[in-house]
Amino acid sequence: MGDHRDQPISRRKARDLDIEIGFLEGLIRRDPHYVEALELLGDGYSMRGRAEDSLAVDERLRSLKPQDPVVRFNLACSLALSGEGERACVELELALELGFRDFSSLRRDPDLACARKHPAFKRVRAKMKVLQLDKS
Repeated sequence: MGDHRDQPISRRKARDLDIEIGFLEGLIRRDPHYVEALELLGDGYSMRGRAEDSLAVDERLRSLKPQDPVVRFNLACSLALSGEGERACVELELALELGFRDFSSLRRDPDLACARKHPAFKRVRAKMKVLQLDKS
């Protein structure tokens, strides 16, 4: 999810994103289970700073793909951006259990700053440590 939020976007890029978002919203109205369109829509909302909309999309994706570790990671990012550190950590733990192994993103993604400050992130760190030891 990450770094695209930290960079301001040009007026033209914002307009292009708004057009893309409108198009994707139309696709999803016709097919609410169109996973690829939902993923792109969530990214678009994110880039436009529409955290609540992005969170709603990530929650829909979780219901459509509950075993997908990247979906869980993205949901954790949205939750953390919404100030829900505890819930974000729960999703991160589930992402790890489901096979998410991008430890660098877990440590550095700016979207997870709130989650990393939460006491529950100790559990996430502990799981990462175990998984990294198992890998060696």
